[in-house]
Amino acid sequence: MAHIRLGTKEEGRNPLIKDFVPLAELDDLVFGGWDPISPNVLEAARTAGVLEGDDLSEISSDLESIIPMEAVFDKKGVSRLDGVRVKDIESKWDQAEALIQDIANFKEENDCDRLVMVWCGSTEAFQEPSEVHASVAAFEEGLRNNDPNISPSQIYAYAALQSDVPFANGAPNLSCDLDCIVELSKSRGVPIAGKDFKTGQT
Repeated sequence: MAHIRLGTKEEGRNPLIKDFVPLAELDDLVFGGWDPISPNVLEAARTAGVLEGDDLSEISSDLESIIPMEAVFDKKGVSRLDGVRVKDIESKWDQAEALIQDIANFKEENDCDRLVMVWCGSTEAFQEPSEVHASVAAFEEGLRNNDPNISPSQIYAYAALQSDVPFANGAPNLSCDLDCIVELSKSRGVPIAGKDFKTGQT
């Protein structure tokens, strides 16, 4: 993945991708986020069981040093999980504002030039778009009124875009394919992407 092919295969022109686009070096990346369950990324990785112990051992100290922020979480959307590290905020509008502040704080504390948010959370219960998703104005009114049709992933997408942070959805949640989120993305000139890591298009 570090190289790109130019011309035909026979020409053998395979320059580095970073010679064409301004990719950050790995040492320049800072990772952070929110987690409703685990106190650090190492414990989250162990709980998820995606990587084996040997794979984690070499980077365990790096992962353990990443402390997630308290999450916006709603058990109705993911009934099998019990969020214990969640923001004690009732209002969805205030939850969005808290995420926006978290984003600003993270950027400043880590001296980041730019951010990208990738939703790697659990798949939320399926829902159809409703009237609250028809426009940014309707969505913001829904946030103020704690509309039950607004899920946490949608609040994260909204907070990211309001912070001028591109948002990529890595789960089959209804968080990007909404008129309100598309409208906000276009009006602020901030990209959105993704439907599910498993689809191959994210």
